Amino acid sequence: MCANINSMTWLILIHQIPAKPSYFRAKIWRRLQQIGAIPIKQAVYAMPNTDRCLEDLTWIAKEINDQGGEAIILNASLLEGLVDEQVIQLFNKARQADYEKILDEGRTLMHSYHSQKRTDSVVLEHKTGLRKLKKLFTATVNIDFFSLPEQQQAEACLDEMETIFHLPGGKERLPLATELELSGYTWVTKSNVYVDRIASAWLIKRFIDHEASFKFTKDSHYEVSDNEFRFDMREAEYTHQGDMCTFEVLVQTFCAGDRGLGTIAKLIHDIDLKDDSFGLPETAGIHAILDSIVATSSDDFKRIELATTIFDGLLANYSIKK
Repeated sequence: MCANINSMTWLILIHQIPAKPSYFRAKIWRRLQQIGAIPIKQAVYAMPNTDRCLEDLTWIAKEINDQGGEAIILNASLLEGLVDEQVIQLFNKARQADYEKILDEGRTLMHSYHSQKRTDSVVLEHKTGLRKLKKLFTATVNIDFFSLPEQQQAEACLDEMETIFHLPGGKERLPLATELELSGYTWVTKSNVYVDRIASAWLIKRFIDHEASFKFTKDSHYEVSDNEFRFDMREAEYTHQGDMCTFEVLVQTFCAGDRGLGTIAKLIHDIDLKDDSFGLPETAGIHAILDSIVATSSDDFKRIELATTIFDGLLANYSIKK
């Protein structure tokens, strides 16, 4: 949610909080954090000059005044001491920490999910953990006033987790590839593509259906029409099976025995499932590159386009290695 700042003016809250009750200071501090206000001096907080931010600050100022303290709100431009870019950086640093927390907790949740037997209670526990992370993500987006690229990365990671956690467990049989050559089908997956969806789209276009087109949807229960296949989403024709990610399923279904693709599948497995099953030394680097692609563009087609060169290069490298 990008702030619409009018000529770089800011809302400034200056307050003096009474000593008693003792909990009140901590309460106001938490409320200011929740609305995304940033301290620029002791007892001085800044927010972008928007109607919503003004409303949030007004309620806090009223609460302080009602409790016997003093609070005023100013509409101000910065002239000395701080420049606008420094204040923006303070906001961004706070939100970057929030997104990193979401990603860290997501990685931990994924590792836990793949290290346990998929009982109903384990699946329910991890779905509950994912809901909490999505709630935290929504709250962070609401105060991400300058729309950091990390927002796209965190959202894509949560979308991947939602797909995995809602898949039926324990299936080992691979889907059967059609005996006819696939050509010109529409391949449907969830929007905001990330590691597995990006890699799978590259594989489909490169090896499975050279005339493929792609459709991206926010509907988790998308119903296919004629001439469509779903991949890496709930109830899809091609998606996670057992301990295999979608890319692995597609490789084994259509390209079994290809050495280069088999090695790429190991990379995608470890990045997507976060279980370090194969531990290739280049995994962290490829993960960082894919994260950069996601952070660079919110357009699903563009993400796949940018990743194509990376996967083409990896394939060439792995195919010639003995």
